[in-house]
Amino acid sequence: MAELHVELVAADRKVWSGEATIVVARTSSGDIGIMPGHQPLLGVLESGPVTIRGVDGGTVVAAVHGGFLSFADDNLSILAEIAELADEIDIERAERALGRAKSETDAAAERRAEVRLRAAAGASR
Repeated sequence: MAELHVELVAADRKVWSGEATIVVARTSSGDIGIMPGHQPLLGVLESGPVTIRGVDGGTVVAAVHGGFLSFADDNLSILAEIAELADEIDIERAERALGRAKSETDAAAERRAEVRLRAAAGASR
């Protein structure tokens, strides 16, 4: 089975690295799925979950906020301003942050909290 090497890096740390069969991310042009053999590309990341299907059949989901991705020669680099794996997300804290953002009408904070909750929910499927 063909595979691609994935590096998910945030500004402060390497979040995840490994082999995958497909990665789905949200870019400024819309959602994109990248599989081995995809044409080279450079894309701007939007806030949203990134889903990585590992070669072992497991799925890794991360909440990503801003950055870009680069793909060439079956190597995918996801360079995010902020990224956290779904299993690192404190759901209660994210729900409180969402409530605060809504009461303060802070659209950016609301979006970040929603993405964190979607990523956590996507990992539990």
